[in-house]
Amino acid sequence: MFKIDNIIFEKPLLLAPMEDVTGLGFRKLCKELGADIVYTEFVNSDGLIRNNKKTAKKMEICEEERPVGIQIYGADINSMVEATKMAEELNPDIIDINAGCWVKKVVKRGAGSGLLKDPDYMQEMVKAIVDAVKIPVTVKTRIGWDAESIMICEIAKRLEDVGARQLTIHCRHSRQGHAGEPDWSYISKIKDVVNIPVVLNGGVFSAQDAKRAFDETGADGVMIARGAINHPWIFKEAKYLIETGNMLPEITNYERIHTALKHLKYEIEYKDEPRQAIIPFRKYYTGYLKGLHHSSKIRQELMKYIDYEPIEEILLKYLDDLNNITEN
Repeated sequence: MFKIDNIIFEKPLLLAPMEDVTGLGFRKLCKELGADIVYTEFVNSDGLIRNNKKTAKKMEICEEERPVGIQIYGADINSMVEATKMAEELNPDIIDINAGCWVKKVVKRGAGSGLLKDPDYMQEMVKAIVDAVKIPVTVKTRIGWDAESIMICEIAKRLEDVGARQLTIHCRHSRQGHAGEPDWSYISKIKDVVNIPVVLNGGVFSAQDAKRAFDETGADGVMIARGAINHPWIFKEAKYLIETGNMLPEITNYERIHTALKHLKYEIEYKDEPRQAIIPFRKYYTGYLKGLHHSSKIRQELMKYIDYEPIEEILLKYLDDLNNITEN
């Protein structure tokens, strides 16, 4: 059972915080498609306290996506505390501490999974943040810094002792990045030493993966990251499989095209001008159009435009063409 105050779920599916992906538009879409809890992109504590507008914008949330967490990262305790207080003013449901990002530019500053190099400091940081705010504080981390320093069971207990309300464990060590198979066996080991919810992250790319993660590990929740980028329907598919034991029918061409357009509209809605949404959105076309007839040609055509209307026209015309091919 996943329980943090009045946030209560049986086998919840969570959308992972991802840089340049989990903006408000994508979170809102995933929520509609079955995600139980969603998280913002990583919010840099130093940028936040310097009043960087781009950093602050990452914390924008809306009522439709609740429960929603704001994830903060940084290396300096005082900056993290100040940034967390600023995040709390926006009234998220959760403040999540990023202790899992493996990217070099983050780690070399001692932030993200760099915190795993110094468990004492990591514990001190979490305690300071917990003491500074009234809303629940959670932590997303990895099983260790490298293969020789896997101390996650000890770290998990120490974080629970200073007030962390839930832990998300990416089941690889930091040096692995996204390489190699995640070791899900650590979830049950962690659950043996803590009484707070433990969420599994890493290696979940399909509904079957999500169900297997619950079945094999007893995790209190499953967090999906890259598996949602090209296939946001993974949440509703996994929910249906977990609840019924059956797979949903394959996503139709209509669903693909109209979900893509809805997603793009959401992105535009929450940007200052359309091109700020349309250009970054190009990375999603591969997933939405994957496996469709002549999709590479359509993707190339879509890259030419920075306004919504011609993109909608191209995709709806493409849907008609696909339907004609099917009928013939």
